[in-house]
Amino acid sequence: MTETTDQHLRIKQHAHDLFMQFGLKSVSMDDIANKLGISKKTIYQYYTDKDQLVNDVVNTIIKQNQETCNIDRSRASDAVHEIFLAMDMMLEMFRSMNPFVLHDMQKYYPTAFQIFLNHKNDYLFGVIKENIERGIKEELYRNDINVEVMARFRVESIVIPFHTDFHTKVKSPLAEIGEEIALHFLFGVASQKGYKQIIKYKENRQLK
Repeated sequence: MTETTDQHLRIKQHAHDLFMQFGLKSVSMDDIANKLGISKKTIYQYYTDKDQLVNDVVNTIIKQNQETCNIDRSRASDAVHEIFLAMDMMLEMFRSMNPFVLHDMQKYYPTAFQIFLNHKNDYLFGVIKENIERGIKEELYRNDINVEVMARFRVESIVIPFHTDFHTKVKSPLAEIGEEIALHFLFGVASQKGYKQIIKYKENRQLK
């Protein structure tokens, strides 16, 4: 790996950390440069403007999440286990994420927001739909579910914690809200057999 590549990765990683902590809008290129102990001019050797940097950070987050999700799906024992693995990944991300990130993205960085929407509406929807179909085959989910409706419902429910009208009125941490909504979905689609499986995984998590 070249020194130039190392510098590029350092800029992107520190930008990511600041964006997640403080939101996209409030972090300036000067903030990122000061955090790194470099000049702003150095950042502009790699990025033409902040928009391009935000796009790169969002693309990287999505790529990493998809890779982790694909691994978790392949190693999941069943559909319920798959959801719990996805919850663990989501909770890890939410613990360090400013709830205004998505709001800032939608309002100020439309290209990045479109990247996110494509991920949500294509990749996440497909993964959740396949999970529901898997759960029905394994008799862990009810067989009377409208798969398309519930998959779309779950996709949209993932972003509920980031709605300003929601997280400004609910004082619970973002990760706690995300977990509560995910469990609500899971119990809603579960069969009697699936309900027992959910309780088992839930109890195992609490023991860790």
